[in-house]
Amino acid sequence: MIDRAATRLLAPALRAIARRLAALGIGADAVTLAGFAAGIAGAAAIALGQPLSGLGLVLASRLLDGLDGAVARLTTPTDRGAFLDIVLDFLFYASVPLGFAIADPAANALAAAVLLASFVGTGSSFLAFAILAERRGIEAGRVPAKGFFHLGGLTEAGETLACFAAMCVWPGLFAWLALGFAALCALTAATRIATGWRLLAGPGPADAKAPRADAGGALR
Repeated sequence: MIDRAATRLLAPALRAIARRLAALGIGADAVTLAGFAAGIAGAAAIALGQPLSGLGLVLASRLLDGLDGAVARLTTPTDRGAFLDIVLDFLFYASVPLGFAIADPAANALAAAVLLASFVGTGSSFLAFAILAERRGIEAGRVPAKGFFHLGGLTEAGETLACFAAMCVWPGLFAWLALGFAALCALTAATRIATGWRLLAGPGPADAKAPRADAGGALR
């Protein structure tokens, strides 16, 4: 819910930093990879029992995640870059609960598993709608800074980062924070499914062109 407001607030500073990076010849893909590396290092620090160090790396990772798009828009945005960005984002988000599970399996593993399962719901509903919205040319829900269509929800990147920060500051509350956030993720997935069901009603372009089979299995 807070992503659009945060993007508008941070955009001037991100553009200024992005201009410096672009002037140095640093491309958007390099920034994306650096952000992913920082995020995975943060998850590793959490797994090793250093959640505050992990939080610093996670915050650096998300700063770089905001910068890659700004650098891309100053140079040449590509589908390959958008693909790399979203895939590595999802891997990063999964790595943080995994880090807490490794740090204290007895206390955290079950809650981490529930949270990761809820991420599957939010992620799959997010990406499935993005694919079909692109195919149908649906403009509602496009975020200008992103290279894809999506449905919003209660648990977008900003809320997830805030939850991760709380987990790092109060690691003893991880299980409760994870289960509470998993419930919000489940609600987000449910609302995305309902909204997608409504917005994608009726045949799409691919449905109109595809051959159909009659009751006997013959195509027509």
